[in-house]
Amino acid sequence: MSAGASASGAVAAVDLGATSGRVMHARVGANTLELTEAARFVNTPVRLWEGGRAALHWDLTGLFSRVLEGLGAVARSEPGLASVGVDAWAVDYGLLRAGRLLGEPYHYRDERTEEGVALVHDRVSPEELYREGGLQFLPFNSLYQLAHDQETGVSEAADGFLLVPDLVTYWLSGQAIAERSNASTTGLLTADGTWNDPLISRLGLRRSLFAPLVDAGTAVGSLLPALDLPFGGAGPAVTAVGSHDTASAVVAVPMEASRAAYISCGTWGLVGVELSHRVVSDEGRAANFTNEGGVDGRIRYLHNVMGLWLLSESIREWQRRGLHVSLESLLAEASELPRPSELFDADDPRFLAPGDLPSRIGGWFAERGLRAPASPAGMVRVIIESLAEAFAASVRTASELSGVPVETVHIVGGGARNALLCQATADRSGLPVLAGPVEATALGNALVQARSAGLLSGDLETLRALVARNYAPVRYEPAHVSVR
Repeated sequence: MSAGASASGAVAAVDLGATSGRVMHARVGANTLELTEAARFVNTPVRLWEGGRAALHWDLTGLFSRVLEGLGAVARSEPGLASVGVDAWAVDYGLLRAGRLLGEPYHYRDERTEEGVALVHDRVSPEELYREGGLQFLPFNSLYQLAHDQETGVSEAADGFLLVPDLVTYWLSGQAIAERSNASTTGLLTADGTWNDPLISRLGLRRSLFAPLVDAGTAVGSLLPALDLPFGGAGPAVTAVGSHDTASAVVAVPMEASRAAYISCGTWGLVGVELSHRVVSDEGRAANFTNEGGVDGRIRYLHNVMGLWLLSESIREWQRRGLHVSLESLLAEASELPRPSELFDADDPRFLAPGDLPSRIGGWFAERGLRAPASPAGMVRVIIESLAEAFAASVRTASELSGVPVETVHIVGGGARNALLCQATADRSGLPVLAGPVEATALGNALVQARSAGLLSGDLETLRALVARNYAPVRYEPAHVSVR
């Protein structure tokens, strides 16, 4: 079908985030891009007792049951669905034996990951890892988790390894694949996007664990009839999309990539630029910038900032204390407060683990002889401003390291709803911020499926133009005040 064709069709985007999941029914055509929510559900991790400690896991089988409910809802309204595609968060995985999941996947915030770092760095230096894979250091990257599993015998019985979105795709289609954008977050790919066999061997891992790599847009198979979903005919295709949720989100950023930066803002804030080539330099490694795979061979050159996790986990703590607070009310109160004179480092690793984040933030200030905000609204304001400063700093660094002359910052995802954060980012970066779409990840997922199914054609710029026509962003101009 040509890009000028008027017909449209339907696909289902399964989008699993670190705090919630959704199944979206999308109608897509050359002039059509419409999303309808079929299901939305929370993603709550679980603690399982494991020989002396309570380990943090994902309830992935529970999530899959919610996915099937959502697909059932889509099927009842769209029995002729063309395709289903799955995206999710990065680095975490399931281990299988003979096609059977051996246990619920570990959560990247589980403390076991720190032990894996030493195991890997004893064999391969951080400098060499960066030269090989161009990946930023995060203590929960897949290779560190795998090293720990190998050392402790957790993976001894396994004959398969599938990242979370690939595992859900396997349960939907019966086909085991490794989509390249998410595989690029493992630390185990070469510069040309293949499994790094020498590195895998040096780390004592088994090459046979890893599934064949495929690109976004690959038709993996068909939805399994055994799932008993009421689709007509042979049922929809199952299509590999940009299975790392940020890879899908970047597809739907309505930007001119040669002059813009993006912030995919949800639980994490991923701040970067899109490139046609990797940037692997000592300066990039020192700044902890990563080169991750994107759709159509693009490179997502970005830095991870702690993101809206700082807000959501703080609110959970206040609610645990018995305070009747909500994000909406606290943001309204925070917007009336003066801009704080002191900020905290939103990238400090002390804020990674679940728990009492307000006390940890207070501790950060106390260690420096500074006074932390006393009220929840004051704490929300300092979180917003600290995040905005981290975003602005990462935009500046991305531009300096990549050579992209950033003129505009696009914020997509849940953070695009947060007017206070968007305005603070504009003020602190000195650049216009264009906010939206909120559901960029589901849109990018749907667009890649639609192109694979022949409902669309064209490059990423063509897909982004369709997003821009249907989802006009909200513009925030920087205030002419000093905030640095």
